[in-house]
Amino acid sequence: MSKEKHAYVEVPAACIILIGLFALQHYGTHRVGFLFAPVIITWLFCLSTIGIYNIFYWNPHVYKALSPYYAFQLLRKTQKGGWMALGGILLCITGSEAMFADLGHFTQLSIKIAFTSVVYPSLIFAYMGQAAYLSKHHNIEQDYHFGFYESVPEKLRWPVLVIAILAAVVGSQAIITGTFSIIKQCSALSCFPRVKVIHTSSKIHGQIYIPEINWLLMILCLVVTICFRDTKHLGNASGLAVITVMLVTTCLMSLVIVLCWHQNVLLALGFVFIFGYIEVLFFSASLIKFLQGAWVPIALALVFLTCMCAWHYGTLKKYEYDVQNKVSTNWLLSLCPGLGIVRVRGVGLIHTELVSGIPVIFSHFVTNLPAFHQVLVFLCIKHVPVPHVTPEERFLVGRVGPKEFRLYRCIVRYGYRDVHRDDVEFENDLLCCIAEFIRTERTGSNSSNDEPVKDDRMAVVGTCSTHSLLMTENKVDNVENVDLPGPSELKEIKSPNVIQQQKKRVRFLVPESPKIDTSVMEELEEVMEAWEAGVAYIIGQTHMRAKSGSSMLKKIGINLVYEFLRRNSRAPSFVTGVPHASSLEVGMMYQV
Repeated sequence: MSKEKHAYVEVPAACIILIGLFALQHYGTHRVGFLFAPVIITWLFCLSTIGIYNIFYWNPHVYKALSPYYAFQLLRKTQKGGWMALGGILLCITGSEAMFADLGHFTQLSIKIAFTSVVYPSLIFAYMGQAAYLSKHHNIEQDYHFGFYESVPEKLRWPVLVIAILAAVVGSQAIITGTFSIIKQCSALSCFPRVKVIHTSSKIHGQIYIPEINWLLMILCLVVTICFRDTKHLGNASGLAVITVMLVTTCLMSLVIVLCWHQNVLLALGFVFIFGYIEVLFFSASLIKFLQGAWVPIALALVFLTCMCAWHYGTLKKYEYDVQNKVSTNWLLSLCPGLGIVRVRGVGLIHTELVSGIPVIFSHFVTNLPAFHQVLVFLCIKHVPVPHVTPEERFLVGRVGPKEFRLYRCIVRYGYRDVHRDDVEFENDLLCCIAEFIRTERTGSNSSNDEPVKDDRMAVVGTCSTHSLLMTENKVDNVENVDLPGPSELKEIKSPNVIQQQKKRVRFLVPESPKIDTSVMEELEEVMEAWEAGVAYIIGQTHMRAKSGSSMLKKIGINLVYEFLRRNSRAPSFVTGVPHASSLEVGMMYQV
């Protein structure tokens, strides 16, 4: 069978395997991970066994090839030809670095032990066996035959091929999961647009799935496979990508030696010189194959680097604008007399990324429309790197300005496995936490009623089930006469608006106590009244433009690249879960 006929079988088969591999990613590696170890161990056993067999059967003296002397002799005798051959020799180690992409799943010590005691010896035996076979067979019949499969005994070629395909799938899985981990870290550092991160395991933090990246990788892999249709071009692309990663890692390692390990600069320079010299030789040998497929990783790297730099720069400028233009509480205190601010009934939830101060989007909203809700809550959603946040520690509640303003700040913390699906339940929890904060604030503070509370003063408040101030809800047709079970000392704070139709009813049950004074009861009644009137989610929709007079590069980066990425990336998780009927978007143009 000719090389062209082989391509008609190999390329569709490779595409089918790729589609199946990426289609199964959303199930998570923990569901099929138990198969990885047997497959890899079997593959490494085949490599070492076949290698040892070829060493003793064809050329037992091949062990001399372990000496670096013969590598120097090769380069000295062949010169340019030997240097050009380094690009092909590099392919001997491509793939073995995939196990280091599993740092999110295993510890560093386990990977070191596995590599030094199992992977490295198996690779040495495999390549020594191939060298022993090729020393006796200098001419292979077809150029598309591989030396490894030619060296395998004929009866074992098909089983070894099946095991090799399975091992390649496992190695590809390691690269895919490694890519997910890198994208997640880049997104957390504001170096990559927001993507949907799905944690497939509640026990291991590193096992994640990102749909957008998964399908993008699948499309890129299929395009490269179909367009190249040749392992030679794929090998050139893979070789340049791997040696570039090694070279960059060596340079960064020198910084780790100086900055993290606090070692002498000369030691770092010696490390870069020794390892960098070897890697530069391989890198230069791979560059000469730039037009034979090695251009692909360079082109992809430039595209992703441009997107990451533009996103990071735009996000940084946006945050700086928010911090520099956030307004103080004193500005808020002077609003009502100056602008004739009207307080409308209801609760306004203003989503912000700031944990202190008043966001500029609110000042923009009030300046153009001098009215805001009876009760206003600056809501900040934060995701912390733990699986779950207990209900007792979920809410941080504080007050903004004097008590009579009815302005609150709430920071809600979620673990990476926590999801709030019911918006009504979230609203009820938030109302209950604010009410509990109002009730306990007076007892925990010795300040007078008129003294404004500091803006950075926050209190940890749990959800409704964690404290004594209970919020109950039930569906009733007539809410005028309801008998409550429980002690007679419980007092019910009812909404003044009695709705005769069936609805979800929310109420506080506050124990009658001398500690709860009249001002607290009035504030609780006002919060309850506002909540019964309705909840509005005020969400800032910001657009960025480069200032006039900015450089052309900045205009392209902000006006084109960043804005394109912002429009096509995912909104924050809180924004996507807001009911459309209750949302109010406030647009604002940032001139940076």
